[in-house]
Amino acid sequence: MEVDRLLQQAREEKERSRRVQEDTEKAALSARDDAERAKRAAEKERVKAEAEKALAEEAARTAVEERRKALEAKEEAERRLKEGIQPIVTPSPEELATAKERVQYVEDYFHFAIAGVSGSGKSSLVNAFRGLQSKDVGAAAVGITETTLQMTRYPEANPEIPFVWYDVPGAGTLKCRDWQYFNDQGLYVFDCIIVLIDNRFTMTDIAILVNARRFNIPTYIVRSKADQHIRNLMMEMGYDSEADEGPKYRDELFKAARLQFIEETRNTVKANLMDANLPDQQVYVVSNTTLLDLVRKKMPKKTIDEVELLNDLYSQAHARRSARLDEAACMRNLVDTSLG
Repeated sequence: MEVDRLLQQAREEKERSRRVQEDTEKAALSARDDAERAKRAAEKERVKAEAEKALAEEAARTAVEERRKALEAKEEAERRLKEGIQPIVTPSPEELATAKERVQYVEDYFHFAIAGVSGSGKSSLVNAFRGLQSKDVGAAAVGITETTLQMTRYPEANPEIPFVWYDVPGAGTLKCRDWQYFNDQGLYVFDCIIVLIDNRFTMTDIAILVNARRFNIPTYIVRSKADQHIRNLMMEMGYDSEADEGPKYRDELFKAARLQFIEETRNTVKANLMDANLPDQQVYVVSNTTLLDLVRKKMPKKTIDEVELLNDLYSQAHARRSARLDEAACMRNLVDTSLG
């Protein structure tokens, strides 16, 4: 009996030892699995961290490169600006529509913009083209200093004449660069632009002419207030109204001053156009008073380029308007043909 009991105890002890060993092996296997999972998770985190680091470094390099390019672009733009090479900015369809709405553009009318630097006499020229004096009702305000701070629309007094004139603010009165003047004022919507110059040819004038060529808009360079400038030259030549030596002397002096003024104006414009790499074009030297008389069907005693300017403007307006009507007729014919 004692032997059986001892044998039984031995078997039980052996079984306990086996279970302990199994539990130990299971615990070791579980620990290895946990360690492997932890290792894989750590590796995954390491790879993720390295990837994020690589992305961050790439983003930093990209940011540095973009800053470098932006700085180079800025420096290049400033260099080109100093050299007179202006950036090309094309308006979007939305900007084009907004500009037309702002100036109350009417498709069947012809829209003239008179633009130029402050003090060049735009308002007086607008009045002359419309047959008005500054004192007349509806005339553009005229002053020694710039009176136009925003674009003003002036339709013809006769509603049968399909012209609208615009007095555009001088660039010197606005907080914009010369090369921005064209787009800021929406000059790309006009059918014709009159570039009015005074005693100087500026970067604003050049910017208008360059951009107008891009948009295929006809331009006319005009030097106004000719009578005033000629009188000033006569004074420089020695003319004294209080000691007038007679009509013959006055007429001779007037002819000499007139010729000098015209030649100096045309030579200055020619030289400035050449410097700007622009093709040569005529400059119309006009007197606002003479222009007003012509518009009012009066025949002035002396003219310079007033008759030619009016003929060229009206011919251009008629030609472009006829082309529009022909284009509209063609579109209607196409529509009719497609519907038929």
